[in-house]
Amino acid sequence: MSKDSKQRAAILRVLRSSSSHPSADWIYEQVKEELPGIGLATVYRNLKRLTEEGRIREMHRANDAARFDGNTATHYHFRCERCGRIVDLDEPVDDTIETRVARRTGLRVTGHHLELRGLCFDCHTLDSRTVNRVQQ
Repeated sequence: MSKDSKQRAAILRVLRSSSSHPSADWIYEQVKEELPGIGLATVYRNLKRLTEEGRIREMHRANDAARFDGNTATHYHFRCERCGRIVDLDEPVDDTIETRVARRTGLRVTGHHLELRGLCFDCHTLDSRTVNRVQQ
């Protein structure tokens, strides 16, 4: 790991202070408040480097912009199918699944990622309100 530039340190600080799994554009807007001269390309370049170094995680979903996670400990996520919000789940990680799959298949398993999907509290509440209005 190399010494952090002030830009990389600011990006990492912004990302680790957020639990929202932000996009590069959102991170850029936040860092720009602290470092007005920073460019979007610099943010992308540093996010790539931090990802390669394993200090952050990049999350993808088809047709969506990459999102970033400052929490590199193994953990599960919930993604809202309506608004796209990603939430860390405080659930124990089942690392026995890796051993079971490796034994059963002969594959060399190095990790796993679990993402539950559905509606977040806000979107679910919005659905409930809409249903109640229609029924009245």
